[in-house]
Amino acid sequence: MSQRSLRRRALTWLAAFCAAWLGLAYVAAPEFWTFHDRGFRKQTFEMVTHTPQGIPGDPINVGLVGSEKELVHAFAVARWDTADGVTLKTAIEIGESVLLDRPYPDAPVSRLLFEGRAQDLAFEKPVGGSADRHNHVRFWRTDATGDDGRPLWLGSASFDRGVGLSHDTGAITHHIGPDIDAERDLVIHDLSAAGMVISVSDIPGIGATRTGRNGGGDPYFTDGRAIVGVLRQIP
Repeated sequence: MSQRSLRRRALTWLAAFCAAWLGLAYVAAPEFWTFHDRGFRKQTFEMVTHTPQGIPGDPINVGLVGSEKELVHAFAVARWDTADGVTLKTAIEIGESVLLDRPYPDAPVSRLLFEGRAQDLAFEKPVGGSADRHNHVRFWRTDATGDDGRPLWLGSASFDRGVGLSHDTGAITHHIGPDIDAERDLVIHDLSAAGMVISVSDIPGIGATRTGRNGGGDPYFTDGRAIVGVLRQIP
């Protein structure tokens, strides 16, 4: 084979290699990572909770990726308390806390349903010396996972500003503050400040809403996004 033929073949192989490299580097690889990065983002959820009576409740506005152990650990480090379950004993204790204005940092939160299930976990951060005012968030474990294979938990964060009667049913309930985005941002801020969140993104929530009403008839407004934090893994 002549030297010119060898040179031509070498140039052909070089051109083929460059074309393959360009395709991999600028087309296939970015598409792979785009797909890989979607993770739970390709799944859709009804981004609102419901009361046991079927009334639309607080919107889903926050999410975390991590194990149950990592969620509990992260909130403990961020100085949030795990909420007690609702029992006759805890109902009496929360009543005493409100009437006597004394702390109850682990006060229970009411039951809300997401995709037909009550919350799996709930956390709260008291404000003042009584159980009638506190930051709180409920979480439901979903079947979706983050890019690292850990489960996605979707949550509803709001601020309980006081105890009163439901505008819709007349039952005793906590009334929430209208700015639920501020509460969502507080949850992510406290976990991030504690070094428990390694990345943050957002997914579509209920949609921008100016005149929302929750299950107790309380008004709320939101930009409609759910902020999702990926928790730091623990051994």
